Amino acid sequence: MPATTTTMRPPDDSRVSPAILVAGVGNLFLGDDGFGPEVARRLATTSLPDDVRVTDYGVGGIHLAYDLLDGPATLVLIDVSPRGEEPGTVSVVEVTAAGEDAPPMDAHAMDPAIVLATVRRLGGEIPRTIVVACEPSDLQEGIGLSPPVAAAVEPTVAAVIELIDRERARIASDADAADETGPGRTDTPQEA
Repeated sequence: MPATTTTMRPPDDSRVSPAILVAGVGNLFLGDDGFGPEVARRLATTSLPDDVRVTDYGVGGIHLAYDLLDGPATLVLIDVSPRGEEPGTVSVVEVTAAGEDAPPMDAHAMDPAIVLATVRRLGGEIPRTIVVACEPSDLQEGIGLSPPVAAAVEPTVAAVIELIDRERARIASDADAADETGPGRTDTPQEA
């Protein structure tokens, strides 16, 4: 059975490109790898602005790649990532470049670097990408998060909401700056 994507916000307006796409990724059947989907599920129960879409992509990397072709300004990717920290430690990292030489996409897998490279191969642009990653404790087969990773879910939800607020302000500021220097605008001093 193919992986499915559940759009959690806004369910009735999923064709409109969001300014910010929050993507929970991971495999619910591999213990702590279900962190991203769990954070996405909890975020979907909060009140978020209309220009923010929260989606649990699970392991459906190709679905995420196609949604990125809609051109969100920012991608917030929520996942686990072994970084050598204590289990449950959450890191926020901005991705600066997607690998051009990444292997082809496996429609039944989720490797964020491959997803971003696939977007580029499909002719899309990579949005500003921020990864919110939790240090896993247990990635063995099984459903449910380990205690330290489960304890990180609510603080991560709060941190992502703050990140959304900062990104919306940045996007608005960028739009204002573009309006001030946009087409047809001349800043040549007038002679009296």
